[in-house]
Amino acid sequence: MNAVAIPLWSGLALVAPLNARVSGPVPAVVTGISIDSRTLESGDLYFAITGDHSNGHDYVAAAFAAGAAAAVVDEAHAEALKSLGALYVVHDVLASLVALGEAARGRTAAQVVAVTGSVGKTSTKEALRLALTPSGMVHASVASYNNHWGVPLTLSRMPKVTRFAIAEIGMNHPGEITPLTAMVRPDVAIVTTVAPVHLEFFDSVEAIADAKAEIFSGLEPGGTAIINRDSAYFEQLEVVARQSPAGTILSFGAHPGADARLIDFTPAPTYSMVTAAVAGHPVTFRLGAPGRHLAENALAVLLAVHALGADVDAAATALAFFQAQQGRGQRVSVKTPDGPFTLIDESYNANPASMQAALALGGSLNPSGKGRRIAVLGDMLELGHRSPSLHAALAEDITDNKFDLVFAAGPMMKSLADALSTRIPVEWRPRAADLEPAVLDAVHAGDVVVVKGSNGSRMSPIVGALKARHAAPAPA
Repeated sequence: MNAVAIPLWSGLALVAPLNARVSGPVPAVVTGISIDSRTLESGDLYFAITGDHSNGHDYVAAAFAAGAAAAVVDEAHAEALKSLGALYVVHDVLASLVALGEAARGRTAAQVVAVTGSVGKTSTKEALRLALTPSGMVHASVASYNNHWGVPLTLSRMPKVTRFAIAEIGMNHPGEITPLTAMVRPDVAIVTTVAPVHLEFFDSVEAIADAKAEIFSGLEPGGTAIINRDSAYFEQLEVVARQSPAGTILSFGAHPGADARLIDFTPAPTYSMVTAAVAGHPVTFRLGAPGRHLAENALAVLLAVHALGADVDAAATALAFFQAQQGRGQRVSVKTPDGPFTLIDESYNANPASMQAALALGGSLNPSGKGRRIAVLGDMLELGHRSPSLHAALAEDITDNKFDLVFAAGPMMKSLADALSTRIPVEWRPRAADLEPAVLDAVHAGDVVVVKGSNGSRMSPIVGALKARHAAPAPA
């Protein structure tokens, strides 16, 4: 994908970091990096990565048809593909992408921020992108490109002239963050929060905190660690940060000792007003999306801006343009013949902490007319043996936030349905697809509808069906 309209890499400059031999004419330049022939743009360098479900070598012809300048392929496929175009032939395509990402990090003078956390990584990354733009050219990962291929892809796409770079770093097993943060070498590392996620692969939430704290190990000497002061795991993270290359440790939250302290939070249907003190500097700003959790993470953003020496006031002003992304809290007003209803799309992912935040957001919004608060929930995955109790515990959040009706899908959500059965109306189905007709029949004008579940629970088709049933959604 072409981040800018200037050459990203010269063809000759790619040979060394890729550790490649060249087959065919070397392109003069490449203007982007791609691992997907469907979204590749003319002038991109295509990496034929072998994934869990497909082999990128099967799509090299499609990549060249789409305008690829060259392709990176392995030795086993080079002979069969040599007639298609210029090839960089390597032993391991993914390893060469990693090497190119490291080379991009090595050549840049950009200040780099890395973001991890159990909840809020992507929204914080997007808020950082907005907040830093007034101070210079920003490069950031697209979508949730935060794993073993997403991080080097983000780095390899970084233009040399970048002023600020933002990398999102994820994990679901111990030890995954360490090599990624070593690749990114951040000047600032943020942990948004620690919550009970991926418990299938961890013995405890304390172990999750240790895994998140791995991000500090890659900090550039003298860099800044930013930690959620309100987290129950703050002290655990702080101990690790003090043992890391960090020269400064800063915190954010409502805690009186936080370096970026939330003083006042006023929610509105489509935005929030936030008053805070950032490193002693008073700031009041409008955040362009509702939700206290977003406001708290915005403080981490402003603290990172301060740590980088960028313009905090300009960053705070820019946050007025922040919008939640599709599947991550995007709010739309869907028109019906009788009037609109409000749809909150949280269908991309779910864990207990993010589920609580989404339900709190729904509770802060008032239905109109005869509308109701409706929760449409799918399984939270990878929670291990604690999954039934963590699902059942959501009953308190649902009743506290005054939801009137609940639809639940998936084997784990049966625990929630049972916990709610004597409190409010609840309808449970084994799969999200089985639930869709009932949801479509139930929703009407004036309702506030929260749809949330882990990506694997397949809640996004319900969001699509709610939008498709009526007129095109309008911005809320």
